[in-house]
Parts: sequence; C-alpha cells; structure tokens
Amino acid sequence: MIVWLASYPKSGNTWVRLFLDALLFKQDGNVNINNIGIKQFPLREDFYGLTDRVDDESEFVKNCIPAQTKINLDNKIKFLKTHQALWRANNFSFTDEKNTLGVIHIIRDPRNVITSILNYFNRDDYMHALEFISDPKRCIGLKSRNNSNDLMTIISSWGNHYNSWKKFKKNNLLIKYENLLNRPEEEFIKICNFIEKISNIKFEKKLILKAIQNCEFNKLCEQERSVGFAEGTKNKTGTKKRFFDLGPKNDWQKLLNKEISNKIEKIFEKEMLDIGYL
Repeated sequence: MIVWLASYPKSGNTWVRLFLDALLFKQDGNVNINNIGIKQFPLREDFYGLTDRVDDESEFVKNCIPAQTKINLDNKIKFLKTHQALWRANNFSFTDEKNTLGVIHIIRDPRNVITSILNYFNRDDYMHALEFISDPKRCIGLKSRNNSNDLMTIISSWGNHYNSWKKFKKNNLLIKYENLLNRPEEEFIKICNFIEKISNIKFEKKLILKAIQNCEFNKLCEQERSVGFAEGTKNKTGTKKRFFDLGPKNDWQKLLNKEISNKIEKIFEKEMLDIGYL
C-alpha cells in the first residue's frame, strides 16, 4: 500500500522525501539528491496497460486509482511523492483508502510559498504568482511523451489543496514546514514514529539523526552546486536555476510587500487560521 508524501508545490516535499529516502534506501543515512528511491506519482509508466491516452484529462482521472491498484499488486509498502490535490471528478478520485496506507501531508505558509512559486514557475511578479496559488483550476505539467515524469498534476489553489488532503481520514499526519525548520529533530522523529505506528518499518535513532544532519539545507545546496539537481527547472532564457535557493531565508515578512501579504491573508484566511498561520 501507498504512503503519500502529499503537498502543494514548493512546500517542503523534497526535503521530507530526501530524509525518508536516506533512511529507507541509502546506507548510514546518506543523501543523494540525484538518486532518489522514492518516486513521484503519477509517472507515464504507471498507466501502461490501462490507457495510451493519459494526456487526455478524462482518461487520466479515470485511471489514477487503477494505476495505484496496479502498483500495489506486490502487496508491499511504498512511499510516493505527489503534488496532486485529493480531487474528485465525476465518479473518480485521485486515490482511496483501499490503495492508501497513510498520508504525510506537508504544509507551508502561503506567504512563503508564493516566493518559491514566483521563482520556480517563472512568474513575472508577485501578482502573477498570487494568481497561480489562488486559481481553483490550476494544473501543472506538460503534455510531452518525451518526459516520463511530466504528467498532468491537478493542484487547484493553495487553500483547496490543503482542504482536500485534510479530509482524508485514514492515517493522516500534518507536518508544517516551519516546524521542520525550527525544530527538525522533533518533527522528523514525529514522521518516523508515524510510519512505525502504521507499518512494520522500524528506524534506528542514530540513523534518524544522521539523516537529519545530512538533509541540512546548506548540505543540499552544496550537492546541487557540485553535481546539479535533475529535478531543477530553467528560467525563461533556458538557464538552469537553483532548486535549493532561499530555504530559511525565504521570509515573507522581509520579502513581501503589505499589499500581497494582505491579499493572501484575505483569500486564505479560513485555512490559515485553521493551521495557525494567523
């Protein structure tokens, strides 16, 4: 069954993914940013034998759960990254309790998300980035059969994304990006305890601490500087951009003007109050 690492884009999913990858797939808690055993869902290969028209939205939504059922035929626990909202379309949905063992739902203050969205998705300015995170019909991904990773990802707005995964009832752990920054040992151990509770997987404390250490932002930055990061993107001129960019320096109180922060707080007031951001 699947344990989802679910988040809105630019909310810390890669950080948690690298940490768990170091524990599950690497020796001695080491981190390799270009060799990650935890894959994302969906990939084109997940739909082989189900449909050859996966770029068609109706075919995509119809076959997400069948694709997961196919993945789960080996009856093993697997961890999968996703930015998909927990959407429903007609009689179909992104996932269900039959295919899901649990969810690690990673959330980040939208006032900080917006700066990362501005950079990563090449928005022209903060107003365009605000349109991105507040669009209830927002999808990302390119329809290109040359890229096995780049499939339709239905993310909706930041608020809708949060609310959709919040409603999943089975083994749902909410992790705040800000807590990972401020008290990493406590939060990463919380993730490990959650996994141990819902599965037969056990972690050694010394390896947990080693993985936390190896996932420090400056060390991830150094790896990217040395060897690059395959999952990074390019700017509008085609130049590769830094994926591990601002990290802890992404502070909305220093980067956002009052107009943008006020608009975000007004649009997502209900969700931000619920999480404790307001």
